[in-house]
Amino acid sequence: MTRTTEWLRVESLDLEAQGVAHNAEGKVVFIDGALPGELVKADIGRRKNNWEQGQLAEIRKESPLRVAPRCPHFGLHAGACGGCKMQHLHPAAQVAVKQRVVEDNLWHLGKVKPEVLLRPIEGPAWGYRYRARFSVRYVQKKGVVLIGFHERKSRYVADMQVCKVVPPVVSDLLMPLRDLIMAMEERDRLPQIELAMGDEVIALVLRHLNPLPDGDVALLRAFAATHCVQWWLQPKGPDTVRLLDDFGPQLSYALPEFGIRMPFKPTDFTQVNPHINASLVGRALRLLAVQPGDRVIDWFCGLGNFTLPLATQAREVLGIEGSEALVQRSRENAAANGLAHKTRFVARNLFEMTPELLAQDGVADRWLIDPPREGAFALAKAVADIAQDPSLAPGWQPPKRIVYVSCNPATLARDAGLLVNVAGYRCTAASAVNMFPHTAHVESVAVFERDA
Repeated sequence: MTRTTEWLRVESLDLEAQGVAHNAEGKVVFIDGALPGELVKADIGRRKNNWEQGQLAEIRKESPLRVAPRCPHFGLHAGACGGCKMQHLHPAAQVAVKQRVVEDNLWHLGKVKPEVLLRPIEGPAWGYRYRARFSVRYVQKKGVVLIGFHERKSRYVADMQVCKVVPPVVSDLLMPLRDLIMAMEERDRLPQIELAMGDEVIALVLRHLNPLPDGDVALLRAFAATHCVQWWLQPKGPDTVRLLDDFGPQLSYALPEFGIRMPFKPTDFTQVNPHINASLVGRALRLLAVQPGDRVIDWFCGLGNFTLPLATQAREVLGIEGSEALVQRSRENAAANGLAHKTRFVARNLFEMTPELLAQDGVADRWLIDPPREGAFALAKAVADIAQDPSLAPGWQPPKRIVYVSCNPATLARDAGLLVNVAGYRCTAASAVNMFPHTAHVESVAVFERDA
């Protein structure tokens, strides 16, 4: 690395939480660990024609928003944990940065400017993470087991003894888990432990490459009894997961505002942050403003996280997902909550939507869209195509209002551009959702309305 000779003024943060500056030649310099407003020098590790990249070396003028990281494993030093990128920035400032990211992406990528910017959705900054995937590594030369996230920009597992973003009860398990794995015969064939917490249960999914001997299973049972956890075993892919001992409460979470309880398996997709998820579901439904006589479609419905609350307000809700197995799970959740009569679930390839397929699902008053990181381009394009040529779907009418929940501001902006600039919608509101405090991950929600 080569240290810069000039002091660089940091202008902003990028999507990787790197400070962005320009040197005297006008070249962009990305600086890991630097914050907006600071005057810094950097150790440059990569150089390209138009940009350079390095890490913070010296600070001449410090940002008033810089704070001391709470976690001892956070930092730029060798071996630092890579799970968080923004612990050095005040939590309130992190939210402001993410709100700006949503605004900038909507405008620069989609040429869309929301009519109203809503207050970001935020919650606890620490102990919020109810889902995590910890790597496990037996280091034979040192005679130790490491359990945690990867080191920054490395494939190695960080030597984590605590973690401040998972609940304290889980953080307190890290060292006992290291002792447990060290005692197991298969210690070098156990690459991963996945955490999934419900309202009443801590579930741990152990990935094992070989069948576990009886002695190792006995150790797992003793650990479960001592620490009040459920062990699930995963010999291969997620579909092979099974509960070691079938007793105790079922893994589930509640949405009290709607009287809903959602059972799930530890390898199912559920939101990492249950506090934010409850707030997000409540806001999304208020923004959608469902009326008792409305028919609603929930695209990318998952296990029914939005579908079931919607069914408490609407006449009928159609949940659409890409997997028949997931659709069946949604049906079961609807039945368990007494909402089978107001819901219907179907499987569709949502990345290959066409106007003809869109028309098959009928007209709905309102849509809820909650896609993965890839976004809902095919769906938005089908709506835009019909707007340009109604003969593609005779008699079909677009929804009056769409609430789009996004985990990727770039794909939200792309899809918003189609809805606003081609399909005739207005983006009436948008906001950031701080689902992952101390990381650069940005979630958001946007509202689209179409005048009759």
